[in-house]
Amino acid sequence: MDLVLVRHAEPVRLTVADTGGAPADPSLTDRGRDQALRLADWLAHESFDVVLTSSKARAIETAEPVAARLGAVPTIDDGWLEYDAASHDYIPMEEMRATKDPRLEAMYAGDWTSFGNADPARFRLQVAEALDRTIAGHGGQRVLVVCHGGVINVALALVAGLDRHLWFEPDYTSLSRVMASRRGVRSVVSINETAHLYARRDHR
Repeated sequence: MDLVLVRHAEPVRLTVADTGGAPADPSLTDRGRDQALRLADWLAHESFDVVLTSSKARAIETAEPVAARLGAVPTIDDGWLEYDAASHDYIPMEEMRATKDPRLEAMYAGDWTSFGNADPARFRLQVAEALDRTIAGHGGQRVLVVCHGGVINVALALVAGLDRHLWFEPDYTSLSRVMASRRGVRSVVSINETAHLYARRDHR
């Protein structure tokens, strides 16, 4: 089967003051909505049997125009939720890097307490189970999963046999492709495709 993992489009920034202490669930920015439309135009030239998404608004809002172009209905699967699903704020990674937010260094070191008390080992197991379940349940099909950057990091690490959690930065709406054979062999086909953000298939 062919599995295509898509990171959600650009979401708005939310602080604890915005969420009132509830889990942050940002919608897309105007730029993010444009990214999702470009993704939908690009993927309209492919065919998919199933479209899956996490239950976070940024993933659902990215998946909706894609699914509409494909004539599909997105199915929510929270096995593909991000490690920060319980966090009370959402600060984009690019902002955290630019401001040298100390939470980033802690995160890279394996301390994810600032992101909703996430546990790296438990998160890796969650993604492994979602990956296994999706591959086992859709043999011979093409499946699109709209999810999150950390999820894609771990999923590709599992396929490639890497003992790491966060090892590259997927761009917004980037595509990463995995092939899984009926014999159980899994391969990474591509990582972080972003051509749709700069061109359209009809060259407009």
